[in-house]
Amino acid sequence: MSVDKETVAKIASLARIKMTDEELERMAPELNGILNWVEQLGEVDTSNIEPMTAVIPNTLRLRADEVNADPKTGGDRRDDILANAPAAEHGFFGVPKVIE
Repeated sequence: MSVDKETVAKIASLARIKMTDEELERMAPELNGILNWVEQLGEVDTSNIEPMTAVIPNTLRLRADEVNADPKTGGDRRDDILANAPAAEHGFFGVPKVIE
């Protein structure tokens, strides 16, 4: 695909960018270079390459999933928390119905 001055002017118009004739002339070869580079990337054989999420291998540092790991902030405090609730139902906060 080749980009000429008129195409650059149309793109600039669609993007609401005001460009002079000199800027349009200078931008056309730059856009052609970018498009050629993208075409080169499309020619690379990537059929045997496995997709990856990062360039370097990352592993998440996970803590043990323990409910009562910390007695102050851990679990098993449901009754203490629900004691302050205006309405508790079946171990959960009771809220008013909002759908009519």
